[in-house]
Amino acid sequence: MRFKLILMIFAFLGQIFTGSAQIRVEKNINYAGNADEANTLNIYHKKGELQNQDVIVFIHGGSWSSGKKETYWWLGRNLAKNNIVTAVINYPLAPNATYKEMALASAKAVKWVKDSIANYGGNPNRIFVMGHSAGGHLCELINADPQFFASVGITNPIKGVILDDAFGLDMDEYLTKADKDESYTDFLRTFSTEQKTWQLGSPLFYVKNITNPHLIFYGSKTYEAIQIQSERIYKTLQVQNVPVKLEIIEGKKHVGMISQMVFGSNRLYKSITAFLTNTR
Repeated sequence: MRFKLILMIFAFLGQIFTGSAQIRVEKNINYAGNADEANTLNIYHKKGELQNQDVIVFIHGGSWSSGKKETYWWLGRNLAKNNIVTAVINYPLAPNATYKEMALASAKAVKWVKDSIANYGGNPNRIFVMGHSAGGHLCELINADPQFFASVGITNPIKGVILDDAFGLDMDEYLTKADKDESYTDFLRTFSTEQKTWQLGSPLFYVKNITNPHLIFYGSKTYEAIQIQSERIYKTLQVQNVPVKLEIIEGKKHVGMISQMVFGSNRLYKSITAFLTNTR
């Protein structure tokens, strides 16, 4: 509840401040060729004639059952101020969609960005994906499991991946060991009661497919499962000789790992811009 309240406040403030920034915001663009709000995105980019800027597609968190793109106006604005064209997406949520439908929608959004982002000053060959919590899971799933980009008719266009306190990198491990509480029941709406599906929906199950650079953040006070699985993917990518950097953010809990970025001076922006610059 506290997470939702914080994000609602940010969304409200966004209605006040975004319009006065030197940033253009293109709202409610449908990326799937339908009329569904769940398949829309907002684009943030600097005013002017800048071209071939790096691009980030941001996928929000919310336990696969809540969240919306409007909440993250400040993230899009702050990234755009750093000359990063940013697409913040919606995707269908549980209980109306499974993880697989969410991932397919996310892949469609990335495809749309690949095809169209040059119109907003972005470089279609420099697309990075970033996600917090469940959004991190979806970023890595479409990156690691080739079925999703194959389904939309393209090869994986992702230049690099930014995981911010990603939850669910190994849902099989989590759902096997987790307490059978309200959150557990909520997650079953997304991943079903079938253990085989938990594995198929886990990005770490496909980690050998990963070759693109990664930047991984997690908070020192976040959930234990996030710490364990973030460390595991980091170490696995190291063994595979995939360029990867891990930053542990001291004192931060799960919500704080994204809400801190409301401030444009937050250290994560420096790390992100350096990651993009160093990824060639």
